[in-house]
Amino acid sequence: MTNNTRSYLFAFIAVICWSTVPTAFKLTLQGLSPEQLLLVASLTSTIVLFIISVITTRKELISEFKGKFILRNILLGAINPFIYYLILFEAYSLLPAQEAQPLNQTWTVLLAILSVIFLKEKLSIKIIIGLLVSFLGVWVISTRGNIFDVKFESPLGISLALLSSFIWAFYWIINIKDKRKPPVKLFASFFMATIYILIYNLLLGTFQFENVNFVFGGIYIGLFEMGITFYIWMKSLEISKNRAKTSTFILLTPFISLLFVSFVLNEKILLSSIVGLILIVMGILIQQIKK
Repeated sequence: MTNNTRSYLFAFIAVICWSTVPTAFKLTLQGLSPEQLLLVASLTSTIVLFIISVITTRKELISEFKGKFILRNILLGAINPFIYYLILFEAYSLLPAQEAQPLNQTWTVLLAILSVIFLKEKLSIKIIIGLLVSFLGVWVISTRGNIFDVKFESPLGISLALLSSFIWAFYWIINIKDKRKPPVKLFASFFMATIYILIYNLLLGTFQFENVNFVFGGIYIGLFEMGITFYIWMKSLEISKNRAKTSTFILLTPFISLLFVSFVLNEKILLSSIVGLILIVMGILIQQIKK
């Protein structure tokens, strides 16, 4: 098997794992609060990323909590996973999965805008067109197809889902400038975030779990939304001959997610969700068109 074939295989595995996550979010949030879910998932991911870092980048791991890296870890851990996932989980608790997931997917579009602001990239016509097409999709999903008769089912949920996409895009801008090995910096971020979320749960008095069975959902999310899947995806890009082609696999995720949402959660998939999702993905693809 060639490296490129392995790259596609890893990418497909990552996409399947991420496709199951919106369903896992909704099921687990039935028994855990967003902060409880994040505590379990973050702790699980921290352990997994530590093991991966020890195996792959042991030397870098030793220096990770020294000097200039300490402040960086404190900042990155606060942004992601602490703030990002708290907001995202809250959005999922308020919205159907078929709406929360596509709205969160707009981070790719926002990343292009932030790249213009922070990385001094040029604001091209294709970025503007892609932005308009994607946000038309956001409008279709948010209004459930009633684009002229505006009535939002959950304004707070929509706002949180879009805010989470902005935070994720901003996190990636910072990551672009951070040249450390991915498993190591991810472990450091999750380690710090686990401390934050532990304190947060203690302050809120939500440290006790009423139904321990839902903890397994949090462990699943820690493994397949964060820890293992992050590493598989990064490995896919690392050995790929064409990262741009490999990256497009990620666009399959929201469509496959709809299948799990429909069959497992029994959510009736709205036409507005499908049309809006197609528009969002079209906007992302427009931005990636070469001259």
